[in-house]
Amino acid sequence: MIVGRKQEIKKLNELYSNQSSELVALYGRRRVGKTFLIDEVFEEKITFRHSGLSPVEVEESDEYDGKSRMKDQLKHFYRSLKEAGLKNVEIPESWLDAFYLLEDFLEEKSDKKNRLLVFIDEIQWLDTPKSGFMTGFEAFWNGWACHRKNVMVIVCGSSSSWIIDKLINNHGGLYGRVTCEMKLSPFTLKECEEYFKSRDFVISRYDIIQAYMMVGGIPFYLNYFSREMSLAQNIEAVFFAPDAPLKYEFDRLFNSLFANSEVMKKIVLSLNEKSCGFTRQELLKKTGENDCGEFSKFLNALISGGFIMRYISFGSGKRNELFKLSDPFCIFYLKFVKGNLGKRVKWTSLESTHQVITWRGLAYENVCFNHIEQIKTALGIGDVSTEESLWSKRGDEDDKGTQIDLIIKRKDNVVNMCEIKFLSNLFSVNKEYHFVLEDRREMLKPMIPKKAVVHSTLITTYGLKHNEYSGDFIKLVTMEDLFCF
Repeated sequence: MIVGRKQEIKKLNELYSNQSSELVALYGRRRVGKTFLIDEVFEEKITFRHSGLSPVEVEESDEYDGKSRMKDQLKHFYRSLKEAGLKNVEIPESWLDAFYLLEDFLEEKSDKKNRLLVFIDEIQWLDTPKSGFMTGFEAFWNGWACHRKNVMVIVCGSSSSWIIDKLINNHGGLYGRVTCEMKLSPFTLKECEEYFKSRDFVISRYDIIQAYMMVGGIPFYLNYFSREMSLAQNIEAVFFAPDAPLKYEFDRLFNSLFANSEVMKKIVLSLNEKSCGFTRQELLKKTGENDCGEFSKFLNALISGGFIMRYISFGSGKRNELFKLSDPFCIFYLKFVKGNLGKRVKWTSLESTHQVITWRGLAYENVCFNHIEQIKTALGIGDVSTEESLWSKRGDEDDKGTQIDLIIKRKDNVVNMCEIKFLSNLFSVNKEYHFVLEDRREMLKPMIPKKAVVHSTLITTYGLKHNEYSGDFIKLVTMEDLFCF
């Protein structure tokens, strides 16, 4: 059973039904369910399928160079051809030869009536250094596949940056050849709930949000949760037990996605130190990397992979843009797992600690950033053009420092100043907090157009307790609203 993915399924079926050649580039974070989607939609319709060999699974040594990796990838491709039915051929020595063999195989299978569907999974792993893979694939598509109306090729990759740079934005022979690009995003909270229901998993929305804070909307990770355990027991089993499946996932994930995995991890580790993030210059200083175009490529690869986000603090210019760690799994792993490897951690004993309470508050802000459209719908502004950001101001001798969790600047002359609170009960505004809100509104006014007004907005779990100060909030969004779609 496929949870969600309705638009993607509809589009894939439309492309399969077309009487034209199609080159589909499907990408998204690893473990997000790309292969599962293709298998479920095109069950028994795939003419030829192949998946690249993971660089994590091979033994790295001085002897295992790029040429050896290419040789293994070609041998594996040859094996896929044999399993599909190609006979009496030898292992190809180059990617040109490999794709010629694929053409021969597809010619044998073609009767001009039935669709020929080719699925190449984790394509970025095939593109080993100096292998000529892109030359072979380009020759296959431009010289053969694109001229046949019954051919559909789906290439799939967990390295979003590779798919975007090498295929979608290709400036060579594959320029403009991709007929459909499709990004598969993690589940929303609503889809996480549907996933748990599909497994007869009884869990509250409060706990679904906490599960999302720990693993994001990644189906592969959610699959490790057992319906026989509480959320706390699941967390211990998935992250902290001696045989916990995600205990070493952070390193495996980055090593499999990026050729420069150590640099990528260094950037992520640096961003984890500050919840509101760092500027590019601050990151360069913290990581010790050189200020060059390569560093920008690293940042863009992490952004396209869904690990970090780029934003401009409210009222600042583009030159002051910030980079913020936004992947829930990475945030939780670096906060609680990385430093406890080899230790048996009891999550039930940590739940009430200040460290966890603080993390929950910041993690819920991250959940809200990943559900902006749901928040806009709850505010009745789903069709209004908006800009979202957060604002952090450092204090000095003259001014108090402050932070606004989320600012939604709207084209209809309203600015939603959002306070985000993750609580196990109703939020109550006391006199002290009343004045804090007033101060924040006053600090915000000089930074917005004179014709605009500020609407104090509360985004919390269960709602607002009514008292003499509850009127400070004009709008209220609860966790129920985050599950609207």
